[in-house]
Amino acid sequence: MTAAGTGVVAILAGGAGTRLRSRSGTLPKPMVPVAGRPVLEYQIAACAAAGLVDIVLLVHHAHEAIAAHFGDGSRFGVRLRFQREDTPRGTAGALRDALPLLASTFVVLYGDTFFDVDLAALRRAHDTSGADATLFLHPNDHPHDSDLVALGSGSRVTALLAPPHPQDTPRANLVNAALYVVRGEAIRQHVPVDGKADLARDTFPAMLAAGAHLHGHVSVEYIKDMGTPERLDKVEADIATGLPARMAAGARRATVFLDRDGTLNQDVGHLADWRHLTLLPGVAAAVRRLNRNGRLAVVVTNQPVLARGELDMPGLAHIHARMDQLLGLEGAFVDRVYWCPHHPDSGFPGEVAELKRRCECRKPAPGMIDAACRDLLVDRRQSWMVGDATADIAAGQAAGLRTVLLETGQGGRDGLVMVEPDHVAADLAEAVDWILVGHRAGLRRLVPLAPRLDTARLVLLGGLSRSGKTTVARLLAELAGASGRSAHVLALDGWLKPVTHRHERAGVAARFQLEEATAALASVLAAPATIQLPWPRHDRHTGRLSPGAVRLIQPDDLLLVEGVPALLHQELRAMADMRLHLRISEDLRQRRFVAEYRRRGRAETDIDALWQSRAADETPVVEAAAAHADTILDWSLPA
Repeated sequence: MTAAGTGVVAILAGGAGTRLRSRSGTLPKPMVPVAGRPVLEYQIAACAAAGLVDIVLLVHHAHEAIAAHFGDGSRFGVRLRFQREDTPRGTAGALRDALPLLASTFVVLYGDTFFDVDLAALRRAHDTSGADATLFLHPNDHPHDSDLVALGSGSRVTALLAPPHPQDTPRANLVNAALYVVRGEAIRQHVPVDGKADLARDTFPAMLAAGAHLHGHVSVEYIKDMGTPERLDKVEADIATGLPARMAAGARRATVFLDRDGTLNQDVGHLADWRHLTLLPGVAAAVRRLNRNGRLAVVVTNQPVLARGELDMPGLAHIHARMDQLLGLEGAFVDRVYWCPHHPDSGFPGEVAELKRRCECRKPAPGMIDAACRDLLVDRRQSWMVGDATADIAAGQAAGLRTVLLETGQGGRDGLVMVEPDHVAADLAEAVDWILVGHRAGLRRLVPLAPRLDTARLVLLGGLSRSGKTTVARLLAELAGASGRSAHVLALDGWLKPVTHRHERAGVAARFQLEEATAALASVLAAPATIQLPWPRHDRHTGRLSPGAVRLIQPDDLLLVEGVPALLHQELRAMADMRLHLRISEDLRQRRFVAEYRRRGRAETDIDALWQSRAADETPVVEAAAAHADTILDWSLPA
């Protein structure tokens, strides 16, 4: 076999659906309504779309209801034939009995699964592999009670692992989804003529033991068993939100790329033993939100321990299997893991010479992200990179993604790359909330300002510390970009005076070099052509100032200047086309303030004293400057 249009499909449609009786009554399982249509109707439509129009239904319980609804299949664009079991023989036994109606190779579907899978691609993968059987595999949110599959080189199945799974043995979340392509001769050889036999529990293990070639086809496409009321409800909810279509073959997929150490799990420094892997608090719930939202969760991680000789590939597989295991226990999963094994520096005992090189995959290079984008059809415009290191942010930006820097793990203190993220979040849970809710809500709130942004050249954004000015400035830059205009976010923190030159009692404005910042901006506004703007940078972790990056500013570029003193300088205000003041609730601002200085290692008494000091010399002045704003943004209110 076989060209598209001549493929044969066997659908195991004999189930009684006992666990669904509360929903289906006496209907056979394949006739259970899913969003108003029998699940079998969806399956037949998927077969027809793939050009697999010759379908054999293996029926038993209440088969008359199936025949009455579908007839010969012509109404659905397929040819239907029926093989009725008088005595149930299990999934494998039913297939063996139906071999005279089937082709030499055929697709096998279970009548209680809802899917949006490219069956033609599955069939092509099987033909290319030359396997005796191909199993459709995917991660799911309950691997602990699922049939797991281990793969070796070339995606060849090496083990079939039935539940229950021991918790002290890491196993990758690679689940047998009960969708197959099988050679008829393999069924004839490995399924007994009499008695019951199950494909997953009996036939495939027997084939594997006999040295048969089983191929694993790994995909992120949507497929779920809907054989219980709870699972049926989940499938119907997914259909209502369009989740299957978002995960379908050919769909451009929104993806959240995740660093591993310090983002998902505790950063213990060169993790080399799966027993030392511990998920950070709230990580599984955050990843589960991505799963349920239809965002791919893809891990991209530098693993220099391989090049350093501290870990081998089986050991790395065990670490990632443990990660899968811990996530799965809380109903979460990652769709794929990419890792870079290289390290450019030498001098480590036991190092692997061939891995000691510079490469395009090690972050901050975007190689792993680019590979995932090709493999998984990622929509970069809707995708994000989340990590705890500047290398993560640089890799995401180089790949054309939005970025979130976490304050877990290194919290950006690595200082490897001079880079500014689109957003900063306390942890992964907060980052996911921003990606799924906050980002869109923030843009929606700022849309009314878009017409003014179109004609503005200089925008000032002031407000008290920890009120979210940088986030709002970056959202404004994004709005400008949507109109095709380049925007530069410039933080006045870069113009803080060195600590030795600051006089805290002189007031907030005296802590900044506002005259110098104003002069630099004035030179840009007066320039008739492209100009280089050196803009210093303040490292909030160390308090150190650095020269920062030199920006190339075009005459029509938008300048978004944000900082506590943005509205305090009269000459600076006079140059601006828009003057914005940002407010949030004092309670939220104080929580952010305290969390920030705790991360910096300040003692609680020092933090409290600093808060009181700022309340005395900063709050009244900055709030008074709000009178100079033409727009006040209250970020405490719901969007």
